[in-house]
Amino acid sequence: MGMYLRIAGRTDAGRVRKRNEDAFLAMTLDDGASSSSPRWTGRLDVGPRGALVAVSDGMGGAQAGDVASGLVLSSLAEALTGPSQAKTSHATIAGAVKEAHRSVWQEGCSRGVEMGATLTAAFVRGTHAYVAEVGDSRAYLLRGGSITQLTKDQSYVQMLVDRGAVSAEDAQDLPFRNIILQAMGYQRTLSVDLGRIDLCRRDCLILCSDGLSNDVKADEMRDVILRSGSLIEAADRLIALANERGGRDNETIVLVGVGGDLPPANRGEPVHQVYRVLETFDA
Repeated sequence: MGMYLRIAGRTDAGRVRKRNEDAFLAMTLDDGASSSSPRWTGRLDVGPRGALVAVSDGMGGAQAGDVASGLVLSSLAEALTGPSQAKTSHATIAGAVKEAHRSVWQEGCSRGVEMGATLTAAFVRGTHAYVAEVGDSRAYLLRGGSITQLTKDQSYVQMLVDRGAVSAEDAQDLPFRNIILQAMGYQRTLSVDLGRIDLCRRDCLILCSDGLSNDVKADEMRDVILRSGSLIEAADRLIALANERGGRDNETIVLVGVGGDLPPANRGEPVHQVYRVLETFDA
């Protein structure tokens, strides 16, 4: 039967902003079958070249944020579906992120504007998911009824938390929590965090932009997903919940249900034992 992914993605402009600068993508790399916005659900069979699921949030304060987020995802997909090379999965996703960053940077230079976007991408290959992050869009893992945030925000507020200047709880209410320190294509060079997780049957990966995570807590995401009849119902309900709480930003969420020939989760095994940051590399 092999491994497959059941995908549900939603993106919404929210209640305040007129334009949606978020984007998402889910695709198989063997045949190029892919999702479409703003609402998509489907099954992706994971072949030898793997599958890609990604979220990008165009910078609202920069020009052409929607162009930047779309270009991040299309460039990433193009780099991963290009001629196959004898690379490890680790090197494959790292190289693709670098190519996507250069594409956005060059487009901004040619237009004479500042363009930037976040990126959180899961490259699924074999029995692993490689998670790359730039900015403050997030990836979570829902396993065995527990949810864990895999990524760490590259944001000014997170830097303050790391330095002990504010608590994680107080940081949620700071007015400048949307200031990010890294963005694809916005500065000439940037630092990319790359991790890897061993996947298990019935895992659910959650990728979302900060418009969702700022208004819906991780435990609430878990509860909505577990109580919903399907992944697309859960995605719809989570977007609706963020809008009920003001919808101050664009909101995007992609839910990735993992199935097929994989071992079940080991009950009680901490996620940090199966997820590790491989490196932080410059792009």
